[in-house]
Amino acid sequence: MTVDIDKTTGPEGTPAAGPEAIKAIPVRHYGRYVSAVIAIAILISIIYAFGQGKINWHAVPDYFFDDRILTGVGKTLLLTVLSMLIGIVGGVLLAVMRLSKNPVTSSIAWFYIWFFRGTPVLVQLIIWFNLGLVFEYINLGPIYKDYWSSFMTPLLTALLGLGLNEAAYMAEICRAGLLSVDEGQTEASHALGMSHNKTLRRIVIPQAMRVIVPPTGNEVINMLKTTSLVSVVQYPELFRYAQDIGQTSGAPVEMLFLAAAWYLIMTSVLSIGQYYVERYYARGSSRSLPATPFQKIKANMLSLGRPKGGTA
Repeated sequence: MTVDIDKTTGPEGTPAAGPEAIKAIPVRHYGRYVSAVIAIAILISIIYAFGQGKINWHAVPDYFFDDRILTGVGKTLLLTVLSMLIGIVGGVLLAVMRLSKNPVTSSIAWFYIWFFRGTPVLVQLIIWFNLGLVFEYINLGPIYKDYWSSFMTPLLTALLGLGLNEAAYMAEICRAGLLSVDEGQTEASHALGMSHNKTLRRIVIPQAMRVIVPPTGNEVINMLKTTSLVSVVQYPELFRYAQDIGQTSGAPVEMLFLAAAWYLIMTSVLSIGQYYVERYYARGSSRSLPATPFQKIKANMLSLGRPKGGTA
């Protein structure tokens, strides 16, 4: 901004006593106004184009709360939770193995991460579904014995394909979190007589959570969307039900928009949860936490009710 200095002088032309009055004039950012107008114009054009397109938008609310769609939403959430549990547990184990001084366990963890991160999830799902070509029977002795095709159900295929792949990514996230804790913490714990496992549980992992939680939240949201791939192994979730309804109702594209709307709702809810979980684990990293969105709204509403120049 520019500053206009009002120079006041005394009766004999000498500068008056006291500080000079400063009048601050805000700088006008015309580029911001122009870019805002352009952005709004592009947004209106896109909305207008979709409104004039040959899409039956009335089909979306008609099927939005259809029983099959709601069933698909429930199965999508269930698959997301179970796959992430497999991924988190496997990731922690792999991270500890990767950091182990034992070259065998460290090499096994490295190979696992290299293989599952290097192949697409879709390919892994199809391989799991067709492993009956290699293992005709699954034989667990007196506990269980059956054909592979009967054992490898669509749900089990989806859990193995998504969960084991997620474990490779979670292993790197957990490893980064463990390495972020200063080595002096571990040395001090050992000096106090704590075992290696107890040091991990009580000292290292609680401090590493601040680094682990944010990318883990992103992985949960990504997992929710990745569940749409399990339709190739015949597991009925949201995307599969939307496709089936689209084929029978003659509105395949409209049902894709419906599925996209449900994914947006679920990811938005998960994003809110991720925000508060990150806030919880960030309590010890700073003296004061940033205000939540609700706190900001409340502060703005209170500031509007205050008299100008006064206090609330």
